[in-house]
Amino acid sequence: MEKIIKPTSGFLALVLLLLSFAAGIVCIVKGVPANEGEPNALLWIGIVAVVLSLFLMAGITTINPNHSRVCVFFGKYVGTIKDNGLKYVNPLYTKTKITLRAQNLESSKLKVNDKMGNPIEIGAVIVWQVRDTYKAAFEVANYDQYVKVQSEAAVRHLANSFPYDNLEDETADITLRDGAEKVNEILEKELNARLAPAGIFIIEARISHLAYAAEIAGAMLQRQQATAIVAARTKIVEGAVGMVEMALAQLASKHIVELDDEKKAAMVSNLMVVLCGEKAATPVLNTGTLYQ
Repeated sequence: MEKIIKPTSGFLALVLLLLSFAAGIVCIVKGVPANEGEPNALLWIGIVAVVLSLFLMAGITTINPNHSRVCVFFGKYVGTIKDNGLKYVNPLYTKTKITLRAQNLESSKLKVNDKMGNPIEIGAVIVWQVRDTYKAAFEVANYDQYVKVQSEAAVRHLANSFPYDNLEDETADITLRDGAEKVNEILEKELNARLAPAGIFIIEARISHLAYAAEIAGAMLQRQQATAIVAARTKIVEGAVGMVEMALAQLASKHIVELDDEKKAAMVSNLMVVLCGEKAATPVLNTGTLYQ
């Protein structure tokens, strides 16, 4: 599991190492023999001080905001540094940089079949963040590639689990087109389950592209248009029937004209044609009596 370590201040270590390096240079200068004589101990002390200072400077590391360093000592995980600033650690540590910032992933437009077997195109935008640096560094080979592959797999599984839209002969509680927040919630939940082994947390996941595949897009558009026309016609007929009923009721209540069943049927037929027709009706005037 992830272990947070608190290294010492890098500023103090930097000052001490610079002083040690400067003292080593001074010792080297003073220890060099004047007339090709034997070098004194100061020369060797200076060389050791300079080499040791340069070696120890490898332990100074800078950590920017929302970044971390995973430290490994000869194959053993030591811990993760998340504190920002200049820090000093063991120079023998292998330090791996892992960003903790939120990152966006826009999946490509995937062509898959929905639950009904219809080919559709679907894409998603995913916002993710590393929460466990140990898992991200050691549980998977490349966590960036892992996120991409598992995200596409989750989007494909989501598309296969629900129909694109409700058809006349079969309805579903959740569809990809009308599910909206519920579909996105299911996608986030599945992504978090898939990416948990890599220490990745999904902040947000949203369907960014959803459409029928090109080979059936035209047929599905015609079906949608036909459904809309049928729904509109249903409303028109319902309104026309109500208007005809109201007209007959008012004629009877006000005793304007007495109509037998045949004339009522003819009147209903004419009114339905006028009210339900797509074009304006052309009236024919009767110059005779009501019955001739």
